[in-house]
Amino acid sequence: QVQLVESGGGLVQPGGSLRLSCAASGMIFSFKTMGWYRQAPGKQRERVALITRGGGTNYADSVKGRFTISRDNAKNTVSLQMNRLKPEDTAVYYCNSVPSGDSWGQGTQVTVSS
Repeated sequence: QVQLVESGGGLVQPGGSLRLSCAASGMIFSFKTMGWYRQAPGKQRERVALITRGGGTNYADSVKGRFTISRDNAKNTVSLQMNRLKPEDTAVYYCNSVPSGDSWGQGTQVTVSS
């Protein structure tokens, strides 16, 4: 079955950076468009970035120019480099395929606060 394990979250001050990683298994990873999603308290989960099997990327307007998604098909991993973080980026971050499958990982908490 599909397993997704996110890591790399933490507490960071506004303007800081974090790099999230996701290890995927149970899927033919290299064939999948992968995405990073986030869910803030009291809000619906939203997709913030995606990367196609060919390396094409797309970002939500709220993170464009600050976040960069990448993938390593040899290692079945997808990463999210987050720069110039803002308090409104605070959320639990998840990876999944696009469109998302039924299985979600535990996510990784990102808190941006001074």
